[in-house]
Amino acid sequence: MLKRIVQACFLIIGGTLGILLLPELFKLLHTNDIPLINNSYVTAIIGAIIFYLITFWAVDYVFNFIKWTEDSLVKIPVTDVLFGSVGLIFGLFVAFLIGFALNAVQVPILNAVAPILLTLLFGYMGFQVGFKKRDELLGLFGNRSNKKKSGEEEVEPATGKALKILDTSVIIDGRVADICQTGFLEGTIVIPQFVLEELQHIADSSDVLKRNRGRRGLDILNRIQKELSIKVEIYEGDFEEISEVDSKLVKLAKLTNGILVTNDFNLNKVCELQNVSVLNINDLANAVKPVVLPGEELTVQVIKDGKEYHQGVAYLDDGTMIVVEEGREYIGKRIEVLVTSVLQTSAGRMIFAKPKLLEKAL
Repeated sequence: MLKRIVQACFLIIGGTLGILLLPELFKLLHTNDIPLINNSYVTAIIGAIIFYLITFWAVDYVFNFIKWTEDSLVKIPVTDVLFGSVGLIFGLFVAFLIGFALNAVQVPILNAVAPILLTLLFGYMGFQVGFKKRDELLGLFGNRSNKKKSGEEEVEPATGKALKILDTSVIIDGRVADICQTGFLEGTIVIPQFVLEELQHIADSSDVLKRNRGRRGLDILNRIQKELSIKVEIYEGDFEEISEVDSKLVKLAKLTNGILVTNDFNLNKVCELQNVSVLNINDLANAVKPVVLPGEELTVQVIKDGKEYHQGVAYLDDGTMIVVEEGREYIGKRIEVLVTSVLQTSAGRMIFAKPKLLEKAL
């Protein structure tokens, strides 16, 4: 269908140019005295035939160019197109006003050249300003506030259905897929395009470990999108002025009033500093671990040295690390320990204990 439209356009252009240019060409060839040739209908038909013959060579190039332009425009987020167009229109309007003012100056060369230069300059500047400032403009005109006023009270919106933005680390981790499957993560899952690009870059790495991590992340996304009932959206926008992926995620969370899902401890802290809502998978994992209180007894197997002198390290079944004071001599043995303290952070839970045998000896 598109090729037919292109051919029709070529015929119209050929007919129009035939009417406008062929009479002049016939004058140069001294054939303008032939009545049949000077007929406008005949020149239109001749021009249309010439351009129709050209279509056999040019239609594929024009068709491919139009398809490439269409695909490129479809991939661009609607906000980029909208604000870029608004900036372009504003720039052209400013160029028109300045050109209209310059018409009062009776300088022939200036009046002929200035409107063209002003149109190109201000059109380009307006488009660039609208495109690059789209986030600020969107926040100015379409920002969804975190709080809604109801009379004199401010009511917090329900966050259950808010957008959940996944970062690279939580995708590679893989536990987010199981959390989605259980139904604890509600709303729409948003996967930014720049996160997908980072995952693909990791999956294409020459390092075997990085490559496996990247491929695992892509498999997790495929599972979330195809096997689970939760809604998944791809955010195709980008923040070209920001280079770091973590900073882009924070910017996106602010822009959409979404919640960032991560297991990155440092990103968690950055979100807290910038008042961005965050769900840390490690916090969730720690919250569902069995509570261990000081004074409780555990049976563990000491497997390696600790950082400090005479320390040993053991692990619970859920992966919680236990630092056993004076436990170095029990490496490779299964012993009973007495919990002395518990350290809880977003990076994980750490239990400090000492051998029960030592306690009895004292």
